[in-house]
Amino acid sequence: MLAAMPPTPDVTAPGAAVPDRGRADACPGALRLHTADDGGLARVRLPGGLLTARQAIALAEASQALGDGELETTSRGNVQLRGLAPDCGAELGERLRAVGLLPSDTHERVRNIVASPLAGLDTLGNADVQAWVRELDARLCASDWAAGLSGKFLFALDDGRGDVAALDADVTLIAAPGGPALVRLGRAEHGHPVEAGQEVTAVLDAARAFLDALRGSGRKAWHLREVPDLLPAGTVPLPTACAPSASVSVGALPGGLSVGMRFGRASAAQWRALVAASAGELRLTPWRGAVLPGVPADRLPALAAAGFRTEPGSAWERATACTGLPGCAKSLADVRADAARALDTGAGAGSGAVSGAGAGAGTGGLPVHWSGCERRCGHPAGRWVDVLATGHGYRVTVNGPTTTAGAPVDVRNEEMAEAVAEARRTTK
Repeated sequence: MLAAMPPTPDVTAPGAAVPDRGRADACPGALRLHTADDGGLARVRLPGGLLTARQAIALAEASQALGDGELETTSRGNVQLRGLAPDCGAELGERLRAVGLLPSDTHERVRNIVASPLAGLDTLGNADVQAWVRELDARLCASDWAAGLSGKFLFALDDGRGDVAALDADVTLIAAPGGPALVRLGRAEHGHPVEAGQEVTAVLDAARAFLDALRGSGRKAWHLREVPDLLPAGTVPLPTACAPSASVSVGALPGGLSVGMRFGRASAAQWRALVAASAGELRLTPWRGAVLPGVPADRLPALAAAGFRTEPGSAWERATACTGLPGCAKSLADVRADAARALDTGAGAGSGAVSGAGAGAGTGGLPVHWSGCERRCGHPAGRWVDVLATGHGYRVTVNGPTTTAGAPVDVRNEEMAEAVAEARRTTK
């Protein structure tokens, strides 16, 4: 089944060559903690970003009892607990199992599933992706072979609006209006049509074919994009909506509310305020925010008072940063503190605001990501403004798979806001 297709370079780091992985990935999980400078880090997978109120409260309680009292959302809609003691793994596992957040000890790191957060809340979607999420998660956990996937391998289930289809997942399922869904492999520009009712089967088959192809070739990889020559070429062009600028805005939306968190972090107290404002369900987004289905607009002021972003169009839209100092020893700067100062000064105000429907292309302005070192952990997909710590300031560059990186600009901290704002306005 596997046929050759033109290679697409991996842009895990700008200019990086396609790697041939010679080791297992060290991606943390809920049971395998990562040791950081600020203590242990646990990553709890939340397929589709879905949380009940009870589960959300359990995470807040765990962060206070076992960690630093804060929760951190990721670019895959998962949650991280930081500052954990090295001997807390067993208790954390018990807490997660008690509320259904750890259905499989052997497969917990491969439950990386993002889904359109607004599915079913407005009229823009073409399918009930929440049903796909539940089926895919259950079948992943029940498949022995799936445990062989990397903890970085990502599934995306897009209801047709193009939001999560823009995230460069390894396997993307895209619902189509009045026709078969498409399965996209890696960054391919064409997809494979899928028979109705076989959507999740097709997604699993693609992931298993990837593992089989690696085994047959003797190569090692974490992502499909790392071995483009092993991917089967698709036949159907992708919908034009699948653009890297697609996202979910904050504020009142059809069918609910959306709020943002600064760099994805929220204290346990903020987390409880989010739960209290909800109608019993939370959907964490890959853009480090949360959608609250069925919640009226009159709850926005209370959420704003609790410290959540509720107004679209600010410089904070689509602005992200790695952990930086003091949490990461590899970092050359306290990037979050430096980035916050630049953003509060207006580093690209108005960037990324979207239409009242809540999802779509930005009104002008690229995503921006601050990194403390060359690894650029957590940088966005598509074109983005790369703000890299150099040890004596920052280097600002526009990067991405569809463009040649612009000339880098080296700036001091006090010059950063203006340089970032100019880079975010880049259109070429």
